[in-house]
Amino acid sequence: MNLYRRAAVGAATLAIGGLLATAAPSAAAPSPTLAAPDIPLANVKAHLTQLQSIASANGGNRAHGRPGYKASLDYVKGKLDAAGFTTRIQQFTSSGATGYNLIADWPGGDANQVLMAGAHLDSVSAGPGINDNGSGSAGILETALAVSRAQLKPDKHLRFAWWGAEELGMVGSRYYVNNLPSTDRSKISGYLNFDMIASPNPGYFVYDDDPTIEKTFKDYYAGLNVPTEIETEGDGRSDHAPFDSAGIPVGGLFSGAERSKSSAQAQKWGGTAGQAFDRCYHSSCDTSSNINDTALDRNSDAVAYAIWNLAGDGTPVPPGDSYENTADVAIPDNGAAVTSTVNVTGRTGNAPATLKVDVDIRHTWRGDVVVDLVAPDGTAYRLKNSSSNDSADDVVASYTVNASSEPANGAWKLRVQDVAAQDTGYINSWKLTF
Repeated sequence: MNLYRRAAVGAATLAIGGLLATAAPSAAAPSPTLAAPDIPLANVKAHLTQLQSIASANGGNRAHGRPGYKASLDYVKGKLDAAGFTTRIQQFTSSGATGYNLIADWPGGDANQVLMAGAHLDSVSAGPGINDNGSGSAGILETALAVSRAQLKPDKHLRFAWWGAEELGMVGSRYYVNNLPSTDRSKISGYLNFDMIASPNPGYFVYDDDPTIEKTFKDYYAGLNVPTEIETEGDGRSDHAPFDSAGIPVGGLFSGAERSKSSAQAQKWGGTAGQAFDRCYHSSCDTSSNINDTALDRNSDAVAYAIWNLAGDGTPVPPGDSYENTADVAIPDNGAAVTSTVNVTGRTGNAPATLKVDVDIRHTWRGDVVVDLVAPDGTAYRLKNSSSNDSADDVVASYTVNASSEPANGAWKLRVQDVAAQDTGYINSWKLTF
């Protein structure tokens, strides 16, 4: 984790210009039926041992432009290649040295909905960077390998990334975002960042950027009866910032850096009040002994939990369940559109290709009425157009929508607009049947 604040990141990303104009859809979260795996702590620590050995053999660090960084990248890439990922190395230049990002894609999933998880792989030049950020790098590496072991067939396409030169100001991740075509950027449904997840005096902090991603992490910790706090210490100081500035939904975890743990935090999390979460932050003592095993274990499992939940496990949505809103909503005459919402929860995967939409709209001239189904990500499906020749009363009808590209869970809306004068009405009820 570097020392830059969000303001600095915002200034740096202004150069992206028009590329940032279109926001990506929010990361809707299918409810899982296939449980996320337990990530073996021993495996994650084995990766950290390798990163420590690489640093020790290369001048004591894994910093940008130093041989220890490239050796770290080669180690991670070798593991991913053997596990069946498609990997590529992206090169950039910073401070007169060549830098490298490693991108790994898991085959399958909807290419128009990409869930990314990333961590920076570089250390500062002062030390080996095992907590900052070997911990995040190892956690997402072992989660990626767990995806391979499970031969996961997620609804969304999965992409993992290890960033270079984060310690110089998110250079690698910013380069990646800057060079994404706008069409590819719009396909990223969420980016999860993991920077320092095993601090020796740990806290359990959750980014508060995207509500769905935030809730996913909070739900995981609630299941462990571990309280969380909103992450503020590192806000804008890590690789989620360029994604956030580009309008991509982001979230992540953090176990604390140079700030001191308060008495209240020590009471709920344990550890030592008045001491930094990581006393070896950006120091030579950030070695393999600078790791809290409990935090590393919990946070690595949280990475997998988020990936399995947010990407979906490919399980078909069971048919037949209905979700209905019977509250009346007045439709203004020749006015703005109104909406009625049904919240779909507890399902897995995407909606069906034969999603049934039953509407009951009371109106004295139904030809005035335009009706859309709006998916949780804002995509609109036209159900009915207006027609000056349709003078009958009411719209009581059933429609079938191919919503197979949409996650089933979320807030679905019926949007109705009266586009002509002199007749009025209201939404009486509507229903979705899966």
